Amino acid sequence: MQQRTSHADDFAAFVGLDWADAKHDICLQAADADTREARILQHQPEAIEEWVRTLRQRFRGKPIAIALELDKGPIVAALQKYDGLVLFPINPLTLARYREAFKSSRAKDDPSDAQLQLELLLKHRDKLNRLQPQSVEMRALSQLVEDRRTLVNDKVRLLNRLTNALKNYYPQPLEWFKETDTALFCDFLERWPTLKAAQLARRSTLERFFREQHVRYAEVIGQRLEAIKSATPLTTDEGIIWPLTRASSCLSGFWSGR
Repeated sequence: MQQRTSHADDFAAFVGLDWADAKHDICLQAADADTREARILQHQPEAIEEWVRTLRQRFRGKPIAIALELDKGPIVAALQKYDGLVLFPINPLTLARYREAFKSSRAKDDPSDAQLQLELLLKHRDKLNRLQPQSVEMRALSQLVEDRRTLVNDKVRLLNRLTNALKNYYPQPLEWFKETDTALFCDFLERWPTLKAAQLARRSTLERFFREQHVRYAEVIGQRLEAIKSATPLTTDEGIIWPLTRASSCLSGFWSGR
């Protein structure tokens, strides 16, 4: 949730923060100064804690405005726990356009993203939204929804890779099983990752496998057994089969949670 900031200059300092995984570039300007200070902040809880403590001491606990190119993520979570730090997320597209206006020369003295975010904060603060944290319940729900979406996308991606591998050396299981996003399908591939392996298996072993996987219809089991027995290899080239077998085994193992 974001809220439009007021026009009042009630901040003791302004900060542009260019985030990264391991470190963040900082550009700071005090409200009563014309000079700017640049530094690198390591992305470590202790380093962030010390930096905020220093800011609070220096500016006597007064509010500090921080502009950064995101509204969630590790650095946002780290900074939101501190009272007095007001975060202003900047749309990446806005920053990109602002950057183009300053970096056309690509010279060494072109301003950094941290400086550009500070410029936006100082000159266009009335057009920016300050980040207002939602309730714990809403933040948790949002994270859960995002995690679920990511997991679903990961499952689809892995299944597509598995399907593609099978099409190149062992396409029959894609015909034998109506659904490929099941434990039955992946467990079958774990046991018999090649057509040769499946055809060498005893009929009783295959029957027992299907029954243990809750395939109750004898007709369905019989059709699969006949299909396995009569199948023709797509290829006998071990230069293709060997690496793809290992790839499909890894992918089916991920899918089945092994």
